[in-house]
Amino acid sequence: MLYKINGFPEQDEIVLCKVTKIFPNSVFVDLLEYGKQGMVHISEVSPGRIRNLRDFVSENRQIICKVLSINTEREHIDLSLRRVNSSQRKEKLEEIKQELKAENLIQMLSKKLDQPIEKMYQKVSEKVLKEYSHLYLCFRNVAAGEASLEELGVEKKLAQELTEVILEKFKPKKIIIQGEIKLSTYDENGLEKIKNLLSNVEKLSKNIKLRYLGAGRYKLVIEEEDYQVAEKTLKRIEQAVEVFNNKISTGIVIREKRE
Repeated sequence: MLYKINGFPEQDEIVLCKVTKIFPNSVFVDLLEYGKQGMVHISEVSPGRIRNLRDFVSENRQIICKVLSINTEREHIDLSLRRVNSSQRKEKLEEIKQELKAENLIQMLSKKLDQPIEKMYQKVSEKVLKEYSHLYLCFRNVAAGEASLEELGVEKKLAQELTEVILEKFKPKKIIIQGEIKLSTYDENGLEKIKNLLSNVEKLSKNIKLRYLGAGRYKLVIEEEDYQVAEKTLKRIEQAVEVFNNKISTGIVIREKRE
């Protein structure tokens, strides 16, 4: 991983580490993003009594840790493995995965242009990381048309070549929410009322798809590039269906559960 951060991490920060040495009561690690060393005391490896640290960690293994304390004068960093919860670990691993994906794009381009990867990475990162914490965040915006490498200061030819690769390989991930709309009415103009409701739902977003399933059931699919936008769209649909309800008509939106 080429990504590096100057200075020290912050307290409570979640960091990527690599185990270097294992002693009876402690584990020494390299903080891969900072180029510094840290220590995990045996009490911070796992809850409960530990007889052998090697049952929990091994040398050269990468682990996700939480920063407990930092002594900048001694350059000593205390870490915890057990205080990282599953969601924090998952989020950090996804961040690393995306950053490696961004680095792989630069590696692909360096081979194409017959240039050293380290030199090309430096040319890109020294400009991009002034505005973004990670390359992948910038590349995602470039793919969405919300950022320009050239405007960030990357030299024109390199920016153009890299943008082409980003557009090809770094496509925005689609967020899909699925469910059903169930409608029932005894209104004498019920069919017209249902048609109007479904028409109003479809007008809420071009990324809404409805399909008739039968017996007053309609398949609902929302497809967006942003999770929050998708959730807001679902909320607006629920509000539109709620208006349908009265003494002789009922409508409900049932969200499909994800496994």
